[in-house]
Amino acid sequence: MYKISTLNNISVAGLERLPRDQFEVASELPNPDAILLRSYNMHDMEIPDTLLAVGRAGAGVNNIPVAKLTELGIPVFNAPGANANAVKELVIAGMLMGCRNLGQAWDFARGLSGSDEEIHREVEAGKKHFVGFELPGRTLGVIGLGAIGVQIANAARALGMNVIGYDPQITVRRAWELASDIEQGKSIDDLLSRVDFVTFHVPLVEETRNLINAERLRMMRDNVIILNFARNGIVDDEAVVKAIDDGKVYAYVCDFPSNLLKDHPRCITLPHLGASTREAEENCAIMVADEVREYLLNGNISNSVNFPDMDMPRNQGYRLAVVNRNVPNMLGQISTELANAGLNIIDMTNKSRGDIAYTLVDVESEIPESALARIGGIEGVLSVRCLGCNHE
Repeated sequence: MYKISTLNNISVAGLERLPRDQFEVASELPNPDAILLRSYNMHDMEIPDTLLAVGRAGAGVNNIPVAKLTELGIPVFNAPGANANAVKELVIAGMLMGCRNLGQAWDFARGLSGSDEEIHREVEAGKKHFVGFELPGRTLGVIGLGAIGVQIANAARALGMNVIGYDPQITVRRAWELASDIEQGKSIDDLLSRVDFVTFHVPLVEETRNLINAERLRMMRDNVIILNFARNGIVDDEAVVKAIDDGKVYAYVCDFPSNLLKDHPRCITLPHLGASTREAEENCAIMVADEVREYLLNGNISNSVNFPDMDMPRNQGYRLAVVNRNVPNMLGQISTELANAGLNIIDMTNKSRGDIAYTLVDVESEIPESALARIGGIEGVLSVRCLGCNHE
């Protein structure tokens, strides 16, 4: 029986993927084998010695100490693309709110008073202050072409917009999904200099912090609309507010309110609604629950942010799963210990990702605890477990 601790409320649709005869699931369960969470901050949390996996029911993992968990041989799973439609819809809404001045117009309408006839007169007199512009023919820049960025780019093309995308690490899968007439930006600066709207869909790392800053704002078109539904910190808020006040930027729409932004007349700030739909929460929970279940039961890995993907069909017999540093002769040492224990290997797969390597080995007979201990004692091995063994 595996114990799974939930540090946030996880959709029932996801928890139902964890059969009760194999998994005990509870909030903040002590000594868990796995943790499921959404936005809970794990950085100050003591990592249990029993922990084998962490699953984030969402895409970003800034709230998880990934480097620390990697050193402990613990994979971190996420749910890329599960909330893509929710974010896509919000970005499209943000573009419309920005170019049609909907936030400001709503504030104006809510402040009207008097009789209906007086309100109607004020509406006709005041609507000229909220004249906007339309999307077709305008150019959207999409920085980051993962699952979310690709959906946004394709949706913008369907609305009649021109689209320039930039992502030097775009995968073959995402490239196939991208509409053929979306233009490739040569660089971030090249993209920014040619767009009327720009939206970001990248993680917050040192390289992406303040992607939009005072210097880049100067090279952008006048009356550009900036959208940030990715991560707080990708946009230099102070620089954008100054650019708005100087007449350079038309509007700033983001998911991250602050004292600087929330009352500014040309800023629309939302309370981190990017993935806040029932459908997105269910999709994320289902995806990450499936990933964690498959890792715990079979050792296979998909959508890990720190481990290589691994999908080895389960053979009859017993399975050894080893996490180790990516150093020479590790497979040879593991195979030698299995041979010394008189175990015949049925199948073996090894993959690496950066400094981490991961090995699955199927053997005919149960692996003795003494053999597991010897493999665990090999220099560079971070974790070892036997799937299907009685002493698991």
